[in-house]
Amino acid sequence: MRTPIIAGNWKMFKTVAETLTFFDGFLPLVSEVSHCEVVVAPPFTALAAAFAAAAGSRVAISAQDVYWEKDGAFTGEVSIGMLLDAGCRYTLVGHSERRQFFGETDETVNRKVRAALAGGLQPIVCVGETLTERDAGKAADVVRRQVRSGLAELTDSDLSPIIVAYEPVWAIGTGRTATPETAAEMHGEIRRTIGEIWGGKAAAATRILYGGSVKPSNIQELMRREDIDGALVGGASLDPASFAAIVKYL
Repeated sequence: MRTPIIAGNWKMFKTVAETLTFFDGFLPLVSEVSHCEVVVAPPFTALAAAFAAAAGSRVAISAQDVYWEKDGAFTGEVSIGMLLDAGCRYTLVGHSERRQFFGETDETVNRKVRAALAGGLQPIVCVGETLTERDAGKAADVVRRQVRSGLAELTDSDLSPIIVAYEPVWAIGTGRTATPETAAEMHGEIRRTIGEIWGGKAAAATRILYGGSVKPSNIQELMRREDIDGALVGGASLDPASFAAIVKYL
């Protein structure tokens, strides 16, 4: 049985004060939720405040990125130890915006995934195709490559903490959402790819989230699909009421 996860990625939004205000509004709305895990990924500057605000609740904190070295002359980067110190249990890795704007590659995704696992963070590994790749009929090939390369050199036991998030790049922040059928089809491709490499048991246990303009109006239909185990929510996670409605999709 795969426990669903609803994760909110705040991207470059919210100060510390705004983070505290969010949790003041959000936590009472989800205090009775037990059917899924809830994760919030604030910006680095608000991680410690978010962790303190969520203390005693079922809400876990994630970073939006991580670097693979423990320390050193890497100006602007944040290590696994720093994230753990701030209260993180999870980290996003390979988000499409990191790939698009900051040069993230399948190789660097893999380095971050392996470092996060070794350091005690659960990676939420993002994969997904661009509109050009989808229109060219290459969507499945691109996503399978990202899964194979991003999770390379891992054993089936390494795979157990990993969460995969499928994000069609053309649906992120655009208001366009992959149909539930399209999302489920790609989730199935990801699960089959995992099964080919690590076996059916690992594939059946891996949780795969959908990300791409998820909102209260479409979450229920998405979650009805067998291979969709939750959501990675962008803009709709910034408002307490909107995100709570997504979390309470049942």
